[in-house]
Amino acid sequence: MWAIYKREIRSYFNSAIGYVFIAAFVFFASWFFCAYSISYDNSNMSGTFGSMLLIYVFIIPILTMRTFSDEKRQKTDQALLTAPVSLLGIVMGKFLAALTIYAIGLSSFVVFALIIAGSGTLDTWSVVGNIVAMLLVGSAFIAIGEFISNLTESQVIAAVAGIFVLLILFLLDNIGSVVNVPFIQNIISAISISNRYQNFSAGIFSLPDAVFYLSIAVSFIFLTVRMLEKRRWS
Repeated sequence: MWAIYKREIRSYFNSAIGYVFIAAFVFFASWFFCAYSISYDNSNMSGTFGSMLLIYVFIIPILTMRTFSDEKRQKTDQALLTAPVSLLGIVMGKFLAALTIYAIGLSSFVVFALIIAGSGTLDTWSVVGNIVAMLLVGSAFIAIGEFISNLTESQVIAAVAGIFVLLILFLLDNIGSVVNVPFIQNIISAISISNRYQNFSAGIFSLPDAVFYLSIAVSFIFLTVRMLEKRRWS
């Protein structure tokens, strides 16, 4: 697994994807930080964190689009599948590499928190809650993006399909607001990515919400492994 992880980390920085992702992440995070915290002298960073959710919908699929589709395009997927490493190790190596790049971008919020702490009162638990939530959301989104990348050999299709799926998940609250069937509204509320984020945004650690995000990540990692298993024996 760690050999796959190291190879993926190198590939992110040998190409432009790793640099573009981190640059885009830091750019938008800095933009929202200035808009919500600096401009209004506001020590509460929840607005900055919350605004990044929509940005993740568009940039995480760019990060994950090549994880498996590039292997198919270069015809290296069969060599990968016959390598002396478990299928779970392959999937987790790629997953953790993408999560590492994501975490590098996320570390910019630590810098913002230090700026707030140096000039005012920082709500530490709110920042910690939001960072934990962002890691959980990122894990779920990356697992979904990795699964979609495994469906095609086109990076463009993987990116577009990933954005479409994540956008639907992000907009579930809006969809639920126009549905007048309570049963459906309850289901939508239960699986809403943004709705589940609210407790973390307030600095409250919610175990059910954490389990929800982790369940999405684990489920899509499992599905990706099963797809690889089917391909290995086909």
